[in-house]
Amino acid sequence: MKSSLKFLFAVVLFITIYSSFTSSAQDVMSADRLWTLGRVGAECISADGKSLVFGVSIPDVSENKSKRFVSSLNLETQKAMVISKSEDKKSDFKVVNATTTLFKQKGSWYLADANFMNEKKIMGLPEEADNVKVSADLKNILFTKEVKVEKITGADNYKDLQKSNVKIYNSLNYRHWDEYEDGSYSHVFVAPLNGDVVETNAKDIMLGQKFDCPQKPHGGSEDVIFSPDGKAVIYVTKAKSGTAYAISTNTDIFWYDLATATLKNVSEGMMGYDVAPQFSNDGKYLAWLSMKRDGFEADKNNIHVWEVGTTNSTDVTANFDESTNGFLFSKNSANKIYFTAYTDGTEQIYSVDFGMPAPNIRLKQPTIQQITKGDFDVNGMVGEIVSVDAKKVSSSIMIVSRTDMNHAVELYSVNLSDGSMQQLTHVNDAIYASLKLSKVERKWFTATDGKKLMTWVIYPPDFDAKKKYPTLLYCQGGPQSALSQFYSFRWNFQLMAAEGYIVVAPNRRGMPGHGTAWNEQISGDWGGQSIQDYLTAIDSVSKESYVDVNRRAAVGASYGGYSVFMLAGVHNNRFKSFIAHDGVFDTKSWYGTTEEMWFANYDMKGDYWSVPNLSYTKFNPSEYVTKWNTPILIYQGGKDYRTPEGQAQEAFQAAQLRSIQSRLVYLPEENHWVMSAQNALVWQREFFGWLSETLK
Repeated sequence: MKSSLKFLFAVVLFITIYSSFTSSAQDVMSADRLWTLGRVGAECISADGKSLVFGVSIPDVSENKSKRFVSSLNLETQKAMVISKSEDKKSDFKVVNATTTLFKQKGSWYLADANFMNEKKIMGLPEEADNVKVSADLKNILFTKEVKVEKITGADNYKDLQKSNVKIYNSLNYRHWDEYEDGSYSHVFVAPLNGDVVETNAKDIMLGQKFDCPQKPHGGSEDVIFSPDGKAVIYVTKAKSGTAYAISTNTDIFWYDLATATLKNVSEGMMGYDVAPQFSNDGKYLAWLSMKRDGFEADKNNIHVWEVGTTNSTDVTANFDESTNGFLFSKNSANKIYFTAYTDGTEQIYSVDFGMPAPNIRLKQPTIQQITKGDFDVNGMVGEIVSVDAKKVSSSIMIVSRTDMNHAVELYSVNLSDGSMQQLTHVNDAIYASLKLSKVERKWFTATDGKKLMTWVIYPPDFDAKKKYPTLLYCQGGPQSALSQFYSFRWNFQLMAAEGYIVVAPNRRGMPGHGTAWNEQISGDWGGQSIQDYLTAIDSVSKESYVDVNRRAAVGASYGGYSVFMLAGVHNNRFKSFIAHDGVFDTKSWYGTTEEMWFANYDMKGDYWSVPNLSYTKFNPSEYVTKWNTPILIYQGGKDYRTPEGQAQEAFQAAQLRSIQSRLVYLPEENHWVMSAQNALVWQREFFGWLSETLK
C-alpha cells in the first residue's frame, strides 16, 4: 500500500475552512478548536478487501448536534468518495456476502450491491427494528426491537387512570445508566427473507422473557449474529431480571437453531460476562470474551474458543497476564486470533496461535506475540485484508483505529508481519499541522509499597524547563479503566497542556496494562494504595524545578471524582484547587442509590450493614469533611444513575456550610458523561475558569 493518502473531500474541506475562520491566530489547542475536529469511525471493509467504508462526524456547536458524512476509500487507488452526506442519514453499513451489503437510512433498512449502490428497501420490517442482520445465504433476517412484557406504569395497572404519571416497582434494576425501567425489553426476532421482502411475521426467539439483547445500557449489534451457514442465530443476554439482574454479571451465549427452533446455552456454567461472539472464517470455531467471576465486572477478559459441535473448548489467553479488549479471527489461519490489550499505558495488537485438542488430550500452550509497539493506542480493529502476490506469497494487513494524546482517531493499516503502520485517513491533518503539540513523557516512580508506578507527564507546547508551571494531577475513573494514549473530547490532555498546565497522569493501582494483580488490587481498597500512588506521582514530579508547588490542582471524574473528594481530606495542603465530576462522596448513601449492585458489592466488598469494612469508614470521603480547606468545583449529571446527583449535592452542601469556596455545575440532561456539544463547551470553560480563579 502507498505510504500516505492525499485526498480532499467535502468533510476535510469543511473542517479546514471552518477552523481557519474560528482560530486562525491560534497556534495551540483551544476548547473551541477541539470542537471543530472531525471524529473518524470505521464502518466496514468491502467483501473483496479493496475498499474501506468510514464515517466522519463534525460537531455543529451552533446547532448543538453533529453532521456525519460516510466515505468509501479505495485502498488500491488511495481515492475516497463520499457515499452518504449528512442529510442522507445513512448508517450501520455492513457486508452480508460477496455481492450484497446492508445499511440503514432514515429509519428504514436497505439491501445493496457490493459497493452500497443500487439499494432496495427491505419491506415488511417494523419501524422500530434495530440491529438488523441478513444471513449470508440471504434466506433469513434478524433484528431487535422493544417488547412490552411487564406492567410498570400506573396506566399499565389501572386502565381507568391512563393520564397517571406513576411507575411501580417490586424489585431492583428499576433504573439503569440514565433510564428508568418501563417494562419493555429488547428481544431478537427472526423471519424468512424473500429477496427484499420479509415473508412472514417475525418470531421472537427470546420467548417474551424479561431479558435484553443487546445488553443494556451499551450493547450493540455485536450481541447477535448469524452462523456462517445461516442455520443458527447466536445472541448474548443476561438470563435474569429484577434484583437478580442487579447483582449479577452472568451473561451467556445462546445458540438458536432455526430448523428445530431449539435453544442452547453454549456458555452454561461460565459464571461471569460472556460477550462478543464471533465465528472463524470457516465456521469451525466460535469464540467470545469471557470473565470467570460473577459480579466482578473488571475481571480478566479471556478469549474462549469452542470447536462447534464438540466438547472441545478452552480459554486461549488464560496464561496471558492482561485482559483482552477485542479480537478478530485471522483470515490466513483458522487457529490464529488477533486481539488488543493494554500494556504500560498503551493499547496494542497481539496474536495468539492455538490448536484445539481432541477430547482428553492435553492442549499445547498457545503462543502469544505482540505485533505493534509505540506510544499510541490501537483502540479498534476493523478487519484483516489478505493479499497474494505473483509468487503465491500471502501477506496480511489489519485496518485499525489509532490515537494518542496529541491526535484524535484516524484509521491506519498495520503490516501484521512486522507491526509497521501507515496512516490511511487524514481528516484532521490540516488542523494539527497548524498546532504546536505537547511533549508526552513516560516516567517511572517508586510507590510507597516499593513497586514501580508508571506515570504519563504531558507538558505545555514550547515547554521551558527554566519556567514554573501550574500542575494538574489527573485522576482516572473506572476504577479499573486504563489510562493509556486515549484522546478525550472532555478530559483532553492536549487542551489542558495548551492552557499552560503540566498534567500528571499516573497509572495507579487498579489500571490494566501492568498485570492482573495490579489491576485487581483496588477492589475493596479505593482509598488505600491508589490514593498513595496519586500522592507519589505528584510528589515525585513536584521535585522538578519547573513545577510551581503553590499552584497544583487535582481533577477527575467517576472514581476520579471519588479520588478528588478523598484527596481533599488527606492531601496535607499539597493542592490549591480541586475539580470533581460525578464522583462518589459518601459510600454509604451511594451504595443505597447506585444501580449496578454487582459493581458496588464487589468493589466495596459488600454492603454497609452486614460486616463493617473500610469502604464505609476509612475509605469514605465524607468522613474527612472536617479536614477540607481547599476550593472545589463539582460537576454533576442529572441523569447519572451510576453516581446519582445526591453525591454532588452532599459534597457541595458540605463545602458551602463549611465556608469553603465551591461551585456546583449541574447538567440536568446529561448522564455519567457529557454528550451535548454546548454543554461540553460550558464544562470546559468552567473548568479552566475555575483553575484561573483558584490557582493564582
